Amino acid sequence: MPDLIHLFVSLVASFVALFPATAVPNAFPSLPRVAPPHFTVLFAGDMMFDRTIRTAVSEKGGDFIFSCIDPVLKEADLVVANLEGPITDKPSKSMGTPPGSDGNYTFTFPTSTAALLAAHNIRLVNIGNNHIKNFGTSGVRSTISALDDARVKYFGDPLDHTVAAEDFGDIHLAFINYNEFGGNTTTTIRQIEDARMAGTLPIVYTHWGVEYATTSPEYIRTLARRFIDAGAEIVVGSHPHVVEEREFYREKYIYYSLGNFIFDQYWNGDVRRGLVLNVAFDKAGVQYVEEIPVELGRDRRTCPLVE
Repeated sequence: MPDLIHLFVSLVASFVALFPATAVPNAFPSLPRVAPPHFTVLFAGDMMFDRTIRTAVSEKGGDFIFSCIDPVLKEADLVVANLEGPITDKPSKSMGTPPGSDGNYTFTFPTSTAALLAAHNIRLVNIGNNHIKNFGTSGVRSTISALDDARVKYFGDPLDHTVAAEDFGDIHLAFINYNEFGGNTTTTIRQIEDARMAGTLPIVYTHWGVEYATTSPEYIRTLARRFIDAGAEIVVGSHPHVVEEREFYREKYIYYSLGNFIFDQYWNGDVRRGLVLNVAFDKAGVQYVEEIPVELGRDRRTCPLVE
């Protein structure tokens, strides 16, 4: 009888292992690196180039901000991140203001920002977020113009809900935005389905959730799974400014929030630390995911986190 009990327990354990629990790091699969051909995409979180970041760039140059993380950025075929505000020629409203005051959360980035991104291999940005309209529709248009001039692609704009295509041989990716603060779930799902029907891999980069909450709410988890059900290859989130849990659902990866990447928030370890994903794709989908923790320094540089 004890042998039968041990056999039953073993079978149950094997069955449970097939369905890893949400947000349990030890249950999260680690796909092994495999030989090329593949296309590597580096996913990063929120980038903000106003307030004290703007001051640091003015004093030390934009290259200084990226000097510590540059070797990581240069290794990828493509780097994509969230551009948390518009690029305009308007003077800053937030630079020099105390936290929580009028204008402190109204962002505009210098016109040199797009070229700075391109110089550091950030050639694709999400602009579907809650700050892109800080300077109205004209701010969105000037952002698109600046990105076009610097040959930085974008997706998720609130004017046309643009999808960005990236091709590497017979590997075809479609970058699709979902923006909780002005987007539309139906539009995102339709774009996912259309991309799959066209033979491309839908990559969903979202802006959603609750700021500074280290665990995503249930409605966000439900929505992420809907995107996977619709055909998304991977779902990557931004907006909470902290790293949240990740999930393996129907053999697809969901990262609910990558946290900050370029930002001037330092009041605790959660906002000072972000996550960068090195994801390799072949024509069938994700080959592997490598997690790279980063830390935001008070000198305004972002660096790989060495613990």
